[in-house]
Amino acid sequence: MSPARPALNCRNLQVAFAGTPEFAAVALDALIASSHDVVGVLTQPDRPAGRGRKLTPSAVKLRAEAAGIVVQQPSSLRNAAALAELAALHADVLVVAAYGLLLPQAVLELPALGCLNIHASLLPRWRGAAPIHRAVLAGDACTGVSIMQMDAGLDTGDVLLERRLEIGADETVAELHDRLATLGAGALLAALPGRCDGSLQPVPQSEEGASYAQKLTKAEAALDFAESSQLIHRKVRAFNPWPVAEAELCGERVRIWQSRAVEHNAGTADEHRPGTIVEMSSTALLVRTGDGLLELLQLQWPGKKVQDAGAFAQGRNLVGERFNAT
Repeated sequence: MSPARPALNCRNLQVAFAGTPEFAAVALDALIASSHDVVGVLTQPDRPAGRGRKLTPSAVKLRAEAAGIVVQQPSSLRNAAALAELAALHADVLVVAAYGLLLPQAVLELPALGCLNIHASLLPRWRGAAPIHRAVLAGDACTGVSIMQMDAGLDTGDVLLERRLEIGADETVAELHDRLATLGAGALLAALPGRCDGSLQPVPQSEEGASYAQKLTKAEAALDFAESSQLIHRKVRAFNPWPVAEAELCGERVRIWQSRAVEHNAGTADEHRPGTIVEMSSTALLVRTGDGLLELLQLQWPGKKVQDAGAFAQGRNLVGERFNAT
């Protein structure tokens, strides 16, 4: 017969943390600064990055090492050695945020309070790998974070707490990511004691309205200016900071980092073909689309830095030039 677990101190939980990118690192920072004790961190193995393909630690690993927290980097959690290492942390709860590895049932059942996930959508909307990008790409008016009790499904667990926010009309994924990371960290700290003392009751997800946020591909970043202004604008926002929207201009592949919708855009049909630059200013290139006009604000020539439209076009008369799909 297994010995009874000791009563938990809900304001000072022993927390293990599993995450990899900056989104997760923000939550780890909040945990480290809280009254809870971070007993160990799991993160993805170091990966090659940059032009030199040098092995680079994750944002979470860097934060953990700076705080003197033990770091584990298993390539899988489906072996006895990795499970034993995790069990040795004696965590009350495992917090997961953008970790990148599937958790087997043995891991889900290991801590007294199970595993809690910080998911960057209002579940069941946008389960899966790229919820922030897909929300922007779909034109969602609002999104948020869900603190979810993890189960064996893909983001199908019961929801303990959610926080909502509106998506700005010109907000990029890079900007929205940072706001959601901060929101998620705060929601986690609110949820932990409530999960521990039972004051937060898990709510099962409905299957109605469920959608899957599949990973982005570089092929999606190619812009077709025959599409609507709003769709192109959403793509520019959704693909910043990766893979970055692009189109061919003057025989070169140009990356488009930021755009702005044009007010009163209806009824602007003219003789220009979609993709044609119809006007230039110090702040924007005005481009014809399939149903109107769109301002391009920040662009990048190959091998050059990101520039505002005025600097990007400096020395060139681009009026009449046309963006083509790459």
